[in-house]
Amino acid sequence: MVKLASARESRMYGPWRDRNRSEYINAGLYVFSAIVLLGGFLAELSRDRTSGLVIILIALAIILVVNVHDLVAHLAGIDCRLPLIEFDLQLAFVEFAVPLVQAVGSFLMLLGVLFLFLREEKGYGYFKLEKHALKMLVAGPVLWLLGSIHNSCQVYESADGHVQVLQQSVHIPFLMGSLLFVVGAIINIRDQSTMVHHGMDLLGRTFTWFSIFGSSLLVIGGLGNLVKVFKMQKGELRLEKLRGGAHELLIQEREAQVPLILEGQRRRQPRQAEEALAATMTAAGRTSSKTTTTPYKDVLVGQS
Repeated sequence: MVKLASARESRMYGPWRDRNRSEYINAGLYVFSAIVLLGGFLAELSRDRTSGLVIILIALAIILVVNVHDLVAHLAGIDCRLPLIEFDLQLAFVEFAVPLVQAVGSFLMLLGVLFLFLREEKGYGYFKLEKHALKMLVAGPVLWLLGSIHNSCQVYESADGHVQVLQQSVHIPFLMGSLLFVVGAIINIRDQSTMVHHGMDLLGRTFTWFSIFGSSLLVIGGLGNLVKVFKMQKGELRLEKLRGGAHELLIQEREAQVPLILEGQRRRQPRQAEEALAATMTAAGRTSSKTTTTPYKDVLVGQS
């Protein structure tokens, strides 16, 4: 349930006026979803475990939306020009790969929990979904761990120590939290292979406790990310700018087009000035001809 934590400014979470607000909403929704996920696994320790599954489904759905929003925001930062990814490895392996991998992992976890919920509600007609659910509950956290590792591989060229401390305060809880989910899922699938359980019993106590501790670390990482976003929006942190990246190439391309546009406008202005001058001279000539010409009748009257 990790998410992207980038210090680079090549991101676009919404329209220019609402970009800061959209990024606040993104970070706030992540913290909210982490807290909801923690509450869902805590509810699994109670007698009414079905309500816990519903809460977990809601949390995973919000996590999926947040990760997709991260992906769209970073693609919008480069005008969705995917060919620029080959010139920026960090954009490919961090800003693009991390939210994509984590969104897929969240989707697999969502399907796994949904299959268990359907098995619990509908009965034995969904018996075949249980095996797929256990595999998805392992595959999802593995993708979260892979995303966490990619998320930690950010290059700092000229960032100050404050930025790096805040980044690590987000990376380390995400990495440890996703690792706990993976360990819990592997232990759970090994335990279920030696016993015959169905429905809610497929989520063992071991997996539940590992998930509780993992969700707690993700809440800590989400709060750290919220603080980092707040400080970046207030201008207290110097954002990272990597030379030679896709965002810089896009800026150079835009700046290269501006002189051409200005030159074209300069070429058009003399032509327009000449046409306006010719039109003015023509109008002045017609006016002078009208004022200097005297009718023949007035001339005869003047002579008499």
